[in-house]
Amino acid sequence: MATELTDLRDRDDVYRLVSEFYRRAFVDELLGPIFTEIAHMDLDHHLPIICDFWETVLFRAGLYQRNALAMHVSLNARVQLGTVHFDRWLSLWSSTVDEHFVGEKAELAKVHAGRIAGSIHRRLQGRSGSDFETIVAREGASPVEARCS
Repeated sequence: MATELTDLRDRDDVYRLVSEFYRRAFVDELLGPIFTEIAHMDLDHHLPIICDFWETVLFRAGLYQRNALAMHVSLNARVQLGTVHFDRWLSLWSSTVDEHFVGEKAELAKVHAGRIAGSIHRRLQGRSGSDFETIVAREGASPVEARCS
């Protein structure tokens, strides 16, 4: 009998999502070696921190007080994290969400994951973290028109 999916409601749900995601990521052919052999991630230590992060993102819990970018900058110095890595991370995250949850917060988890992955990836490339960095002002447009283009 199939279990009816519910939305993410609390830290227990966030923990279930994050745990399942990392279970998959650790054995993933592309991402697994980065987590296990390069980052040497201690999952028992990391899970509460990443749960704080996602609980803050989804429920505005205010629990995460670290710098997620700094950790990725350090990792990127050891292995160049490219589009393929961020796309795979996002694909694994989204499929994990979809297989376990449905609803507004589940959708928000996928939307924010895409924004976060894109922002971190752009920053690692030395670019702006903004989704809007590719908006270009029309030649001859006033500053107001350029911002609204």
